[in-house]
Amino acid sequence: MEKRNSLVKGLLLFVGTVMLSACGASYQARSMDVQPSTLVDQTVLQKGGDDQALYRYVNPDVKISDYTKIIIDPVLIVKDAELDAKERENYQKLANNALVYLNQELGQDYQIVTSPEAATMRIQFAIIDADTSKPARNVLSSVSPIGIGMNLVKYGATGKQSGVGEISAEIKVTDAMSGMLIGAAIDKRVGGKSPKGIVDTWYNADQALLYWAKQVRYVMCNHRGGSNCVKP
Repeated sequence: MEKRNSLVKGLLLFVGTVMLSACGASYQARSMDVQPSTLVDQTVLQKGGDDQALYRYVNPDVKISDYTKIIIDPVLIVKDAELDAKERENYQKLANNALVYLNQELGQDYQIVTSPEAATMRIQFAIIDADTSKPARNVLSSVSPIGIGMNLVKYGATGKQSGVGEISAEIKVTDAMSGMLIGAAIDKRVGGKSPKGIVDTWYNADQALLYWAKQVRYVMCNHRGGSNCVKP
């Protein structure tokens, strides 16, 4: 009996830990399939470590501190030609929001400009794929004992909970004058069990875009030796 109680307590602790760790708007996926890319030369990418994109590259010969201005291109939608009108409308909203987030975050540290000039970086960002949360499945997998059990099985196997949204994206940073590659990354995030993801089915994807904008600012701050870098 004592052994059984210990097992039950251990299971409950595991369930609580998983649920609490995944209650945020999004978290990084365990892995992703890297397909032919719109922006990024995959041959230069390396697997990222903790708090880094799943695949990334940073040019070791570039000093980020040399740059004071930035151009942020309109956000691309990689699978635009495959989308129907409604899907394209939703993807475009995500792309528009991503552009706003990048301007909000990077505008705190850099002068935003629209044409190449000295000491200027160019940011190119593309949404590779995105999917909505599924409200009914999300709720059932959060409150029903059977649903919670199935959710844990799926989370353990795939790193993604049941009924949540997801999004993958790529980013490339170049010297705006020469085109020299400064950095690049490909990443994927999946939704947590935030209640807002039930009301707004694109909430998880949108919050992932906000996270990436903050992360780009944080990474650039670290690479230029900033003392007040804000981790997202």
